[in-house]
Parts: sequence; C-alpha cells; structure tokens
Amino acid sequence: MENKRPLIALTAIFSLVLLYIPSVAVAVFSVNKARYGLAWRGFTLDWYMKLFENEYILNAALNSLILAVISTLVATVLGTALALGIDRSPWSGSFHRFFDLVINLPVVVPDIIMAVALTLAFNVLRMVSSAFDLGMTTLIIGHITFQISFVTLVVRSRLASLNKETDEAARDLFASSFYLFRRVTLPLIMPGVLAGAMLAFTLSLDDFIISFFTHGPDSVTLPIFIFASLKRGLTPEIHALSTVMLLFTVVLVVLAERLARRF
Repeated sequence: MENKRPLIALTAIFSLVLLYIPSVAVAVFSVNKARYGLAWRGFTLDWYMKLFENEYILNAALNSLILAVISTLVATVLGTALALGIDRSPWSGSFHRFFDLVINLPVVVPDIIMAVALTLAFNVLRMVSSAFDLGMTTLIIGHITFQISFVTLVVRSRLASLNKETDEAARDLFASSFYLFRRVTLPLIMPGVLAGAMLAFTLSLDDFIISFFTHGPDSVTLPIFIFASLKRGLTPEIHALSTVMLLFTVVLVVLAERLARRF
C-alpha cells in the first residue's frame, strides 16, 4: 500500500491539472496584449475595461442574473416542497418508485430533448396567450423545469439523513404542522436547501441549449452571447468575460459553503 501512495498522489495531481488548466489558460489570455494568436505580448487589463464598456455584454449579464435569481427562487421553493411531500407522506413503494423516475428523468434526459419539448409546448401555449411568446418568461419557465429536479434530489438526500423521531417528538409536544416545519424541519434541511439553490443557480448561469431554444431577441443571456461571438472568432473580451464568470461562480460557492456551515 505504501508503494501505491505516490502513484495515487500523482494521479490526483494530474486529474486536477486536466480539470483546471483550460480555465487557467483562459485567464492568462484575458490579460495578454495580443488580440489575435497565442503569442504573449505583455500584461494588460484593457480587455476587462472594454468588457465592462460593452453595452451588449452588460445587457446579457443582466438578463442572465435576472433569469438565474428568479428561476432559482421558484425552483428552490417548489423543489423543497416536492422533496418534503415525497419524503414525509405515506406513499406506497410503487408510488415512491414512480416519483423517483419522474424526478430523475429531467436530470438524465439530454438537454436537447428538453429544449425541443419546451419549444413545442410554448408553441401550443402561444395559441392560448401571447404571454408565452419567446422571451424572459419562457426562459424562466424553461430553467425552472430542470432546476426543480436538482433541488429535489439534493433536499431529499438531506432529508434521508434526518431522524424522523425528531418530528414525532415535536408532535408529542403539541407542535402544529407550521411550527414543526418552521422551527424544526426547515432549520435541519437548510444546508440541503442552500446546496440545491446554489446548484440550481450555477446551472442556470451555465445553461445554453435550453436558453437557446426558449430565448427571445430581447432576452439574450451570457452563454448565448458567447456562442454568437465565437462565430466571429475568439477575442480577448470573451476570455475576460469567461474569467469573470468563473471568478463569480467561485465566490458564490465559497459563500454557500460559509452559509451552510452556520446551520
């Protein structure tokens, strides 16, 4: 076993290098003076200045943030309620298996299938109301449809680690259903709720396929903007934008971990 430890350590280091070297490369080229090519021409922050002066990028960033915040809030509430309803209700074994299938289906189904299904659904709904014209509303609905499953799975994993005798003890002390949820259940599952919300938020920021099929001309998100920019060729502004998004995600993960430790 002692002889295998160096090999295991080298394998771990190699895996980390493969995982992070693309992000490091993007960050390096975001501060390279050269606009084209891979040659290093010196350090500069001009691309970041031009990035934050670009009105199209700022609008795309605002759309992404609005989309991620609203869809995450709705998906977290619905996903948590769904997890509680499945875990705390006396369903039979067949119903539990059915719920497991329904919840896991959006996670394993390819995004392109979900995107096409949403497009067809919105085409039908537009016959009923113009509110379902492609735009921010359809984007939010589309993101909620896949975020709910991730939130539910994370919260259910937290519920599985809790002792149900705690609920019974609270009932023995004449706690009402609302008091039990607010003062006992919710504080205990809060780490799972935060983790699910964090996962849903990052998935929303990162999503391209569903956003591409459900967005309108006035609801372009950052992934869609980056994809459109790639058609004209990679530029240092795109490297700077990718680096900012990466740093923003890292900050969110650190904040989520700190909040989770408080509960």
